[in-house]
Amino acid sequence: MGSVATEAAAARQHHAVMIPYPAQGHVTPMLKLAKLLHARGFHVTFVNTEFNNRRLLASRGSAALDGVPGFSFAAIPDGLPPSDADATQDIPSLCYSTMTSCLPHLSALLARINDAPAGSGVPPVTCVVFDGVMSFAYDAARQIGVPCTALWTASACGFMGYRHYRQLVDRGLVPLKDVAQLTDGYLDTVVDGARGMCDGVQLRDFPSFIRTTDRGDILLNFLMRESERLSLPDAVIVNTIDDLERPVLDEMRKILPPIYTVGPLLLHVRRVVPAGSPLDVSIGSNLWKEQDGLLKWLDGRPPRSVVYVNYGSITVMTNNQLLEFAWGLANSGYPFLWNVRPDLVKGDAAVLPPEFLAAVEGRGLLMTWCPQEKVIEHAAVGVFLTHSGWNSTLESLCAGVPMLSWPFFAEQQTNCRYKRTEWGVGMEIGGEVQRGEVAAMIREAMEGEKGREMRRRAAEWKEMAAQASLPGGPAECNLDRLIDDVLLGGGKKGRASC
Repeated sequence: MGSVATEAAAARQHHAVMIPYPAQGHVTPMLKLAKLLHARGFHVTFVNTEFNNRRLLASRGSAALDGVPGFSFAAIPDGLPPSDADATQDIPSLCYSTMTSCLPHLSALLARINDAPAGSGVPPVTCVVFDGVMSFAYDAARQIGVPCTALWTASACGFMGYRHYRQLVDRGLVPLKDVAQLTDGYLDTVVDGARGMCDGVQLRDFPSFIRTTDRGDILLNFLMRESERLSLPDAVIVNTIDDLERPVLDEMRKILPPIYTVGPLLLHVRRVVPAGSPLDVSIGSNLWKEQDGLLKWLDGRPPRSVVYVNYGSITVMTNNQLLEFAWGLANSGYPFLWNVRPDLVKGDAAVLPPEFLAAVEGRGLLMTWCPQEKVIEHAAVGVFLTHSGWNSTLESLCAGVPMLSWPFFAEQQTNCRYKRTEWGVGMEIGGEVQRGEVAAMIREAMEGEKGREMRRRAAEWKEMAAQASLPGGPAECNLDRLIDDVLLGGGKKGRASC
């Protein structure tokens, strides 16, 4: 027992500082990777923004940031005005602020860590792992001379969509000449020569920030810059499965540093970190408070009978769209579980009319936030109505659940295209939501021929994801190689077992 403790103490001389982009969909996979590195013996400092650390305390309780031995939380300012809102901040402002104001704060934090006294139990920083859209952290790592790697938290196909932004601008396809091009069929333009993307890819299938008439648009330029700066770190980690995105990954490998696919992280970390362990229980990422009782409600439903609805942490819609979705769900005839964030409706609180609530009484359950991984895996869930964010997409694939997609922004449009045409697990709901279309698509997904085929393909991807996460499988071997080749300074050059 003593020798094991000694070895663990020696291993924790390696210190990874990890910095996610400050939104739920980025914090979640970075925290899973942090747990995997901690389980491998790394001391981990997980760096949130001050705003998100306050939200974690509000959602998870006063002990949310206490950490466990060898795992601690830190915070840096995000540069935005103070706010107590229980919502993701304005994305363009957040992107611009992290890009322009966070580097000196992170550099100061790294200096404080390295100046910690010898007996503090906090070793000097030996590597930095940063979100692929937080490239200022690359500059901070270079300042102190340690290895650094980026975690691309979205899909590989989403990355290639962003990486083509400059090409689209140079070819005059972007920005739009007029807002009328959003609705006149221009977005149906097929883009030839978009290497790594699927055949017949259209402008509408690229991440949504091209849908602007302003060449100076913050998000267009931010993602163009960050996708190009992904060439800078020593390595790039991608939360995906090689078999799922192989053609795209092959093209990424031609233009980026060594790529390590370690996904799906949700299955990988579940196998490595024991359920109920301090690392599992004490370290969490949900920025909204989870509600209880949902799994018990599902327990009383027949297999594959429930529609699960969740538009993620950032998607917003108009009140009319909310009502069309609501009545579409009601008219489908199926029971449903619907995650309705308080900030889901643009500029207003999300409130559903009494007549809708009366119509779905007993078969519709509304909540504000839930343990999504457990809900999707429940046998009662038959289809997932989603915004097509990457975490939600992977969770659904790992559970073998087909999807109805209503993509909102960023690379959700790209994920939606791949789910429809490449992976065979999804259908798309039109941007202008109509209750009749919603009800009809739910019925087709739940009981129609298209739904049966999507379920078959989803079951195949579920098996592939499980195989990737087995001991000695691709996810584990690639993480081994990442640690040996990059995070430990390249000292071991890979493991024979891989």
